[in-house]
Amino acid sequence: MSGGPGEDLLLDDSAVWLADNMDVLPRLPASTFQMIYIDPPFNTGKVQARKTLATVSGDVGDRTGFGGRRYKTRLLAESSYRDTFDDYLAFLEPRLREASRLLTSTGTFYFHIDFREAHYCKLLLDEIFGRECFLNEIIWAYDYGARSKSRWPAKHDTILVYVKSSDAYYYDAEAVDREPYMAPGLVTAEKAVKGKLPTDVWWHTIVPTNGREKTGYPTQKPEGIIRRMVQASTKPGDWCLDFFAGSGTMGAVAAALERRCLLIDSNPAAVDVIRSRLDGIEHAQPASKDMEIQPDSPSEMAASLF
Repeated sequence: MSGGPGEDLLLDDSAVWLADNMDVLPRLPASTFQMIYIDPPFNTGKVQARKTLATVSGDVGDRTGFGGRRYKTRLLAESSYRDTFDDYLAFLEPRLREASRLLTSTGTFYFHIDFREAHYCKLLLDEIFGRECFLNEIIWAYDYGARSKSRWPAKHDTILVYVKSSDAYYYDAEAVDREPYMAPGLVTAEKAVKGKLPTDVWWHTIVPTNGREKTGYPTQKPEGIIRRMVQASTKPGDWCLDFFAGSGTMGAVAAALERRCLLIDSNPAAVDVIRSRLDGIEHAQPASKDMEIQPDSPSEMAASLF
């Protein structure tokens, strides 16, 4: 990795960075990553009322985005609910625009969100990527935890999938791990042994409390669901990015599948977990070389190769 103050940050090999992602993303070269996955913090916290906005590019607008571009806002709804950010979409918007800029021409973006925010976020993603570049809504369904008796229990997350180009994206269905047929008696013996390709509904357990993957980090996602994304949307040697890296599941999967990966998180505890986790991955490089990066903002950013 190289890059002085105000210069592009150039990647040599996989890395984990301790940083605010908006200190870093604008300094990464465009069209660098074949796949980007993020699992941003969901809207939980204090109760507040706010207006929900979508943005539209325009010469005259009431918001300024990356590179000084102007955007008009369109009121979608007004709501009152629990929220850690003054405006969740305003927090996400510049990061999503950077994700679009950083994707290669054949790249894919996976946006992991819970059901409370998925509909708002899809409108914003449609504005940024274009509705024609919306590929899938994946439902990750799991059967764990308490069950409400006053409504249907909520046991799924939503993963919205967008591509940089609707007619040039990379997708390899045959590379994806197959799963058992639910009714193997209804297909040939050969098909039953081979298994079937996953659909857009993924039944997969959460990380078991006593499983080998468990790091103890809250909100950790299982490797199985990330593995499907990486297998389908990248080839060995391609670059992947997760700029809300958390426990580092993307890095663990990328290393095991021989992809290169940049992980970014602003939480020192998360970076410690990632470094420890990746030390045990066969294809990962050891976390042995620390480097200091001088960001444009006053905040400090440390980086370590893995």
